[in-house]
Amino acid sequence: MRSGQFTIFRSNTAGIEVVRAETGHSFSKHTHDQFGIGIIEAGAQASLSGRGMVRAEAGDIISVNPNEVHDGTPVGESRAWSMLYFEPRLIGELLRDIGEGRFGAMEFPSPVIRNSEMATRFKTLFPLLIEAAAQNVLLRDGLLLSLVAGVMRQGGGRSSDNASPAVVSRARDRIDDDPAAPLTLADLAELCGLSHYRFLRAFAKATGLTPHAYLMQRRIHEARRLIAAGTSLAEAAFASGFADQSHMTRLFVRNFGISPGAYAAAMG
Repeated sequence: MRSGQFTIFRSNTAGIEVVRAETGHSFSKHTHDQFGIGIIEAGAQASLSGRGMVRAEAGDIISVNPNEVHDGTPVGESRAWSMLYFEPRLIGELLRDIGEGRFGAMEFPSPVIRNSEMATRFKTLFPLLIEAAAQNVLLRDGLLLSLVAGVMRQGGGRSSDNASPAVVSRARDRIDDDPAAPLTLADLAELCGLSHYRFLRAFAKATGLTPHAYLMQRRIHEARRLIAAGTSLAEAAFASGFADQSHMTRLFVRNFGISPGAYAAAMG
């Protein structure tokens, strides 16, 4: 739905509203009854927050807490931003998973965060929350946890990631056994007996990859094996778990430097 210079997207995740805006409007003091995490896409904004006067520029992550009084004025003629609004219940669930009791207050500590890695994480997550297909649930849920954890860490919160490699290997073996299977973060974390966020950190520490990245590597190697055995490109993409042939092709070129078609011709 589009209203003026605001676009509200249909979210595929309960408890999250997805909004994109571009406007030169100056907002008077107001509040939201949700948590908000966003990014300034273009321009800049000055605002009074519950944590003092702040200025956010393109690439900066911004956050707001429920019932926090704030305003917003463009620096220049206009600014554009994307925003995710979270129901407090959902943030509570995420923080209980992330912090395992370590976060004393359910409050985002910093209204503006200048962190390029976090900005990239937000930009990758945003479209995953509005796509109709459920092909990227593992990636979406991992990014969501990491984003909220990153915003909270600005206040000094930390999470343990000292799970043994043997525990994490259960998830790795599950992926290796059937890379095409639709796996969720909840599935893999439960298999290892860890919270979702602790599993994410432990898996990355043990393998050097996120669970989603590891799954994609296993799928593309399976696709290469099938193509080498004479399977058609479309069948190889389906059998190895990709959403479509174009997705397989993009990852194949990124990994091996040649297209699946060229590889098939060379192997034939």
